[in-house]
Amino acid sequence: MHPTCDPWLHTTRTSVYPSDCTDAEWALIAPLLPVPAALSGRGGHEHHCRRAIVDAIRYIADSGTKWRSLPVDFPPFKTVYGFYSRWVSAGVWDRINTVIREKLRYATGRKAEPSAVSIDSQSVKADMTVPAATRGYDGGKKINGRKRHIAVDTMGLILVVMVTGAGVQDRTAARDLLFALSQRFPTIARVWADSGYQSPIADLARELYGFVVEIVSKLAGQRGFVVQPRRWVVERSFAWLMHRRRLCRDYERKPEHAEGFVLVASIFVMARQLSKMES
Repeated sequence: MHPTCDPWLHTTRTSVYPSDCTDAEWALIAPLLPVPAALSGRGGHEHHCRRAIVDAIRYIADSGTKWRSLPVDFPPFKTVYGFYSRWVSAGVWDRINTVIREKLRYATGRKAEPSAVSIDSQSVKADMTVPAATRGYDGGKKINGRKRHIAVDTMGLILVVMVTGAGVQDRTAARDLLFALSQRFPTIARVWADSGYQSPIADLARELYGFVVEIVSKLAGQRGFVVQPRRWVVERSFAWLMHRRRLCRDYERKPEHAEGFVLVASIFVMARQLSKMES
């Protein structure tokens, strides 16, 4: 990559992978990235275009490959990982997810902030790279690994994600999840959840945050998979995430890096949807 390549507008790299940003997607994402140090007067110089960096991170998320196995047409893996890690710590992925989600909600005739959400969790096996201190065993699902706790709006768009050891009960994690929702989305009035979030979580949410928690239980005599009212939306969100191979298993040493890849996958889905709507 030529060192004078403009990090905001273009890249000399040819798009060849399905995960690469289209021009329309890049137009949505580029303005939301941190300003390069060289352009903000803090010195330094970036030798790789931001679009190539973002494409490399999306490639990791989509293909599930190791950082060291990045194809040679991307910047060096240490450079890409460095950007990914710094942007996780700085909350960049969360901000991008928020802005694109709001734009997508506006494009479908909705207000920027939701009034109703669905919450659920998903246990996934952890690779041997995941330290014992941040993993656990889900006895119900018989999975040794981590658990993703998410809250989504009525479109299935991710509002909050939290990653814990798989042994953490849904009711325990729900306290932090509901607190995060109350801090970030004061417009929320109703929360749909399954029976794993029964009282006292429902009582706590009502007393502390004014949320009405509605438990959507299985139908009497239900066997096998049945689409549940309201809750099918969050189940579909998990299905969207699992299209990204990096998320079929947890490989991240740090839970916050695992949360980052959930947000990258979410941005992936929303940017595609929004760019098609605007084209």
